[in-house]
Parts: sequence; C-alpha cells; structure tokens
Amino acid sequence: MATQTELQPADTTDAFREEVRQFLADNFPEELKGKGNALAGVEGPTAETEPQRKWREAMGARGWGTPTWPKEYGGGGLNRKQAAILNEELAKAGAYNPIGGMGVMMFGPTLLEYGSEEQKKEHIPPICRGEVRWCQGYSEPNAGSDLANLQTTAEDKGDHYLVNGQKTWTSGGQWADKCFCLVRTDRSDKHRGISFLLIDMDSPGVEVRPIQMISGMSPFCETFFTDVKVPKENLVGEEGQGWTIGKRLLQHERTNLSGGGSMARLMGQSVSDVAKKYLELDDGGEIADKVMRDRIADFEIRWGSFLMTARRATEESKAAGGVSEISSVLKKLGTKLGQERAEMLIEIMGLQGLGWEGEGFSESELAGVRAWLFGKATTIYGGSTEIQNNIIAKRVLGMLDHQ
Repeated sequence: MATQTELQPADTTDAFREEVRQFLADNFPEELKGKGNALAGVEGPTAETEPQRKWREAMGARGWGTPTWPKEYGGGGLNRKQAAILNEELAKAGAYNPIGGMGVMMFGPTLLEYGSEEQKKEHIPPICRGEVRWCQGYSEPNAGSDLANLQTTAEDKGDHYLVNGQKTWTSGGQWADKCFCLVRTDRSDKHRGISFLLIDMDSPGVEVRPIQMISGMSPFCETFFTDVKVPKENLVGEEGQGWTIGKRLLQHERTNLSGGGSMARLMGQSVSDVAKKYLELDDGGEIADKVMRDRIADFEIRWGSFLMTARRATEESKAAGGVSEISSVLKKLGTKLGQERAEMLIEIMGLQGLGWEGEGFSESELAGVRAWLFGKATTIYGGSTEIQNNIIAKRVLGMLDHQ
C-alpha cells in the first residue's frame, strides 16, 4: 500500500515534472547530452570540464543527485514518486546524474542509519554535492572472503586511535579523499572486535600502491597504514559494532553491483542493437544467423525479467526500511548476467572484439574488450558468488548448517 507521502494529486506531480524540465533546460549543458558520470567511477580522476562542474554544482545545490536523502543533510527530500519523475526526465533529456561514487552508493546510506548527528552533518552534505571521494577499506591479504579475519588494528590512545595494517583491493584509493574502514579494536573476539572507522587518505602514514589489472586499468590498490592517527570522533557507532555496520554497507554495495543499481546504467545499447552492426542481416533487417538471434533474444528476455525483479525487490526493501539479504540474490544473478553479456558481445564482434590497441579498432571496441576482462572481477568483489550462495542459503532460504 502506498504511503501518505506518495499519494499526490495529479496536478502536484505534473507541477513537479514541469519544475524538473525547466531546471534541465536552464542548467544541463547540451554538450554533455548522452554522456555518463566519469567522476563516479574508479577508473581514474577525470578532471572536470567547466560544463561538468556547473552541472554537478547545479544538481548538488538542489540535492537531486541524492534525491531521496533527507533535505536537512543536503539531499533532495523527494518521495519515491518524485524521484521516479526526476529519473524519467533526466533520461528524456539525455542527462546523467553527476553525483555518485562510493559515497552515494555505499557509505552515505550507511552513515544515515548508523552515524551520529555530528557525523551526518559533516559528511553527508559534501557527498550530496559531489565534493568528496570515498574509498573502501575492507579486504586484506588474509581477509577476503573471510572478512572477519581482518587484522588491521586501531589502538586506543586516549583522544585518538593509532591505526596499523594493510588493506587490498581498495577501489580508487589513489584518488580518494577519505576511507571508510573496518579495523580491529579488540583481538579477543573475531566479530565483536571489529569497529568502523573513517580515515582521511592524506593523513601521515597512509600509503597507496595501485595494482594493474589484466584489463590494463589500475582501479584497485594496496593501502598501508603505519601509525596513522585517527580522531575518536571518526568512529561510527560504538566500538565492536563494525561488523554489523560493515555488513549493512555491503548490502548497499551488492544492490548497486547488481541490476538493482549501477549495472543497469552500465549496460548501454542492447545486445541486439550491437549485433546488427556486426552480423549479416536478412532481407527484413533481422540477424540472419537464427541460432545467434535466438541466443540474443533469450538473453534479453532474461535480462529484462531480472531488471524488473530487481527494481521490485529494491523498492520493497526500501519500503521495509532499507536494503536486505535479497541484495545477495541480486548481486549473484546480476553480475553473472553482466559477464554473459560481455562474452556474447566479444563473440558477436569477432576479430574486432579482440583488439587491444592500434589502428583498425574503434574506441567502443577497445572499451568492450577491457570491460569483458574487468567484468571477471564482478563475481568476486563485493562478496564472491560462493559467499552470496551461503548468505542466500542461510538468511533467505532459512537453511541451517548440519551439526
């Protein structure tokens, strides 16, 4: 059943739609039409052009980059119906949301739930304005799938913590301003000894080393902490609450790694549209290879069905108060479909899908090869498929370990 705030007269929603259209006409630069938000990714610190800066500042000032976040912290304060209208009008105008990254996808929603009032006032507004870039300090060399085995320590020194240890696979760490980090404040308990700490990446003792991937990019890093001083007020929640907070954040991450979030925006053209550029067509303008045509149709039906399911599940979770374990189902299925799509595109492009550099390949073809290789990581980061299977079995299906 719709909530009171969602039941709006048609003239109210029409007025809001007109407000959005006027805002886009006044503020969205024509030269950015059809482009995406490069600043929200982990591929590099793309410098803003003047039109990009103005667009980000305009959306940030309205809070529409984080449309449903509370207005008192810099969000848009919109209800779900208004947020849907905003997204519809952005799409119609060929406009992208210039506010994004891990602060929006993962950290912000978690801080809104677990942070103190002072922390919300300090950190949420810059996220809403797209002014601060966050990275994630979770995995370690000996604490990947078994994340609770993490050994990075935060020693209580009175008015601050002294952090020592190493994190790995820190996405965008070399460009981030701040890090939300899981640290060990108590060695006597594996899970209850973990706390959630916010660390400035320019603090003395923080060292970041990029890791080059098979795709040729270096979006992930090793991050070292050597006697890094972190103020006590940077502790989110209480000492020992980090495992609970950290799991909640992972639910937000998994939702955004699936079709319920960023993947839907990354898919771009349909497989069918791409195939028609590379494969032979029949007299009716359809793909002549009937087997390939059936495979493409099968994939797009499954992808479309998944997207609808993901959106419904995400909305149901939000209505119930936030994300849930269903995020593991979305992550498992969405990332697998993403890999399947990338492999199918390489097959469709043939020799043009095997280029790495040099003449004879378009920019989109070279990007497709790198996306195919990078996509191999999606079923690992954010919690591997095997970990998602365990979560689904125990927390969604209610299955218990045999004693």
